[in-house]
Amino acid sequence: MRAIAVGMLTFFSLFLTAAGAQSAERWAELPAFPAMPAPKTSGMADVNDIQMYYAEYGEGDPILFIHGGLGNTGVWGHQIAEFARDHLVIVADSRGHGRSTRSQQPFGYDLMTSDYVALLDYLKIDKVTLVGWSDGGIIGIDMAMRYPEKLTRVIAQAANVTTDGVKPDVLSNKTFNDYITVAGEQYRKLSPTPNEYKAFVDQISRMWKTQPNWTATELGKIMLPVTLAIGDHDEAVKLDHTEMMAKEIPGAKLVILKDASHFAMLQDPAGYNAMIRDAMTGR
Repeated sequence: MRAIAVGMLTFFSLFLTAAGAQSAERWAELPAFPAMPAPKTSGMADVNDIQMYYAEYGEGDPILFIHGGLGNTGVWGHQIAEFARDHLVIVADSRGHGRSTRSQQPFGYDLMTSDYVALLDYLKIDKVTLVGWSDGGIIGIDMAMRYPEKLTRVIAQAANVTTDGVKPDVLSNKTFNDYITVAGEQYRKLSPTPNEYKAFVDQISRMWKTQPNWTATELGKIMLPVTLAIGDHDEAVKLDHTEMMAKEIPGAKLVILKDASHFAMLQDPAGYNAMIRDAMTGR
């Protein structure tokens, strides 16, 4: 009986250890958005046909962080705390996101990119390192093609350049759905139109159905330093698509973020920040 009891205890111990390890996988969790530091300056900029929320932190060579679809500047709290120590950090809520307004003009990456170019002009900033996540990374690639004079380099995480770069089952993923829920909660807290989240999602979803759709020839014209990062457990973007991007963009560097998903900046802030520092020093 004692041997059976010991065996059962060993079994349950191994089971609980395995279950604990499984639940502790950081790539399967969506951490809370971190607290945001107090900005040096913030406000609403008249940009194209909208008002765009922005905030600035720190001093030094400028870095522009651009969040992903449905999100807002709050995803960058860990990065702001790190890079504002030795850089001017600029963040903004993209058109229709967070505190920024939207118009009836259809969403498009070219339009959203022009919003950020206009914001840099508004802030009298000539050139930036651009760090973009998801839609923000797509905007970074778009800017590299159309406004290279505005950029020192692009660091794009979880971006795609054609619609077939997105995994077809992304909306069945729990972590990604948790993000959609949190994004809706934040929209209702921040947006000047807090009761229009569904209308906003419907509007931007029309863009996602057909954009981006860039060719290898277009990507091949990028002459800026580009780093393409993707989590090894990304729920939304295909790894082989990111590998293709790295081949088509001249000199692009591919970085695989270990034990991280689409939300790597929240799941592994230290590793994410080190990836950015490495890219900025050419490593």
